[in-house]
Amino acid sequence: MFVKLVSLSMGLLFSTATLADEAEIRKGMEAKLGAKVESVAKSGYLGLYEVYADGNIFYTDEKMSAIMVGAQLIDAKTMKNVTDERMKKLTAIKFGDLPLDRAIKQVRGDGKRVLATFEDPNCGYCKRLAKDIAKLENVTVYTFLYPILSEDSVRKSKQIWCAADRAKAWNDWMIEGRAPAAKEDCDTAAIGKNQEFGRKLNITGTPTMFFIDGERVPGAMPLARIEQKLNQAK
Repeated sequence: MFVKLVSLSMGLLFSTATLADEAEIRKGMEAKLGAKVESVAKSGYLGLYEVYADGNIFYTDEKMSAIMVGAQLIDAKTMKNVTDERMKKLTAIKFGDLPLDRAIKQVRGDGKRVLATFEDPNCGYCKRLAKDIAKLENVTVYTFLYPILSEDSVRKSKQIWCAADRAKAWNDWMIEGRAPAAKEDCDTAAIGKNQEFGRKLNITGTPTMFFIDGERVPGAMPLARIEQKLNQAK
């Protein structure tokens, strides 16, 4: 019993010390980075702490004597990219939290596979993605108009949102290059709400994709990989 109590006490002390260290690192890193730190955790490698802030992973030691920016932590035994795996978990969302009523919905086939994208109508990579998405079968695609590149992007987004057939207006512009003809005379509050929501999710570039399991993929993704991910997530 005495051994168990000592072990329990030591465990509590270690846990308290770890939390204290993490709190100090959070406070110190916020001061150094000038940004809110979302989480601090031991990385399990080289005594480094993982610090997640401003949509990025930083590494530092307990004394914060050095800060690693843009580093990729690789497990030497498995050769897995630890940073990449952690980033997937840290940026994942609950798909059900997405305001799908503010997205353009397209259903093909049975629509069982689900994908959501945040896109700017003047984004070249988004236009490439639109052509790939058009090739997908048995999928439901929710496209959030997320104009962040220019005022023209905002104007085109509103015109597409006001179109009688939003999906057609979107595809006509993104795939065929036919500019939207609709006026901006409907309720376009969804566009501003998407911008606000996207900022909360720290979406800083387009396209950004979300799969049904919550995984976030920033940037363009090859069609074969999208197919693979859709099948896995389903």
